Amino acid sequence: MKHLRSSSKNGFTLLEMMVVLLIIALILGTVAFMVQGIQGDAEHVTAGAKIKGLESALTSYKINNLTYPTQEQGLDALVTRPTAEPKPRRWTQQLKPDALTDPWGRKMVYRNPGKHNASGYDVLSLGADGLENTEDDIGNW
Repeated sequence: MKHLRSSSKNGFTLLEMMVVLLIIALILGTVAFMVQGIQGDAEHVTAGAKIKGLESALTSYKINNLTYPTQEQGLDALVTRPTAEPKPRRWTQQLKPDALTDPWGRKMVYRNPGKHNASGYDVLSLGADGLENTEDDIGNW
């Protein structure tokens, strides 16, 4: 018995290929959007963790020297020995220089006395926009 072949070819039409490509593009776009949101969250978490690390280093500095670095000495006092008064009694390098920058590549802000912690100090990142007193600021208060 002989089978007759149909004249239509087995395969995908151009329309079917276009639909599959459209679905793949939508999936990739959704994944890219979700990953972008995760990256933003990760930057905020990293900034918060860096601030906690700076708080620990500042506490250690105070234990050794009975005072926090002055406003003028700033966070650099944790990386290089201050030459301005009050000079530290027992200084040891607390951090590496890259610990003083936030995830957006800007230097962390240090205030002594603080605006938010009047009896202590403020350490903050200005967030993604780099502007102070905006909703994306991340600080130790």
